[in-house]
Amino acid sequence: MRILKKIFALLVVFVLACNVIACSSNNTANTSNQTVEENANVANENEETVETTTDKVYKIGTLQLVQHAALDNSYQGFVDYLTEKGIKFVMDYQNASGEQSACETIAEKFSNDDLDLCYAIATPAAQSVMAHLETTPIIASAVTDPEGSGLCKSNNNPGGNLTAASDLTPVDAQFDLLVELVPDAKEVGILFCSAEANSKIQSDLAIESAKKRGLNATEYTVVNSADIQTVVESMVGKVDVIYIPTDNVIAAGFDTVATLCLENKIPTIVGEESMVDKGGYATYGIDYYELGKLAGKLAERILVNGENPGSIPVAYLEAASCERKINVDTAKALGLKEE
Repeated sequence: MRILKKIFALLVVFVLACNVIACSSNNTANTSNQTVEENANVANENEETVETTTDKVYKIGTLQLVQHAALDNSYQGFVDYLTEKGIKFVMDYQNASGEQSACETIAEKFSNDDLDLCYAIATPAAQSVMAHLETTPIIASAVTDPEGSGLCKSNNNPGGNLTAASDLTPVDAQFDLLVELVPDAKEVGILFCSAEANSKIQSDLAIESAKKRGLNATEYTVVNSADIQTVVESMVGKVDVIYIPTDNVIAAGFDTVATLCLENKIPTIVGEESMVDKGGYATYGIDYYELGKLAGKLAERILVNGENPGSIPVAYLEAASCERKINVDTAKALGLKEE
């Protein structure tokens, strides 16, 4: 009898233990399901946030100083980057055709358009929008030295409502190229527009680079495109080679420069490749399409990430993006090195 009671007691304990385990297991399952549900809710909230960001259509105004290949590429790279990233936008593209008064008119228009962002291509364009847009985020492109041009308080910490993608060109490396390709040159003429602050900055760098190499450098300036022919003609017989920085006025009127230089057998070392394509001799310069994409990255940070442009340092292309390019036809016509 005692044995039966013990067996019965053991059975009762076993059943109770199973119930406890089962309840514990059910509670664990419920807790796990609740966590999954909570995670699912969080995931849904994140998805809604992403959709809101992606679906927003941003209003962007672009002011480009003048139409020529380098600045056109800077615009196209910017547009392509935003498109590739799925950032939706409506673009109001305006070209000032090289006229400062037009820059002012367009900038004033933008000040009334409630833009999410303004993209200014070239220093005069950036200076105009800065004067009219006090709170709208601005990205400047094709600007050599934003700080030196008075666009921001510092390239490292711009402040205000502007940041930039700089087209600072490797002037010293370009003079290495000049010495290599035109080894007999002694007199260098530096041709640029006096109205462009960027060009003056590059000219100063060019003079220093020339001195380091024992070359004499003289500045020859134009006020606008109408002066190009007269100024280039005045250089004939005085210079052995012409150096041209990334100057918008000269780039836009480069056909005249190329024609006169070929007629008078004067090689040109230029700041960027679009001038080589038009008959310039050679360059070691940056890719303006990549510069536009770099500006697009800055736009993404401002529009999508909500960063303040004034806290974003001025961006520069890596040296690896610079390319050596020689116009073979021009080289043959001048009797100079073709590669």
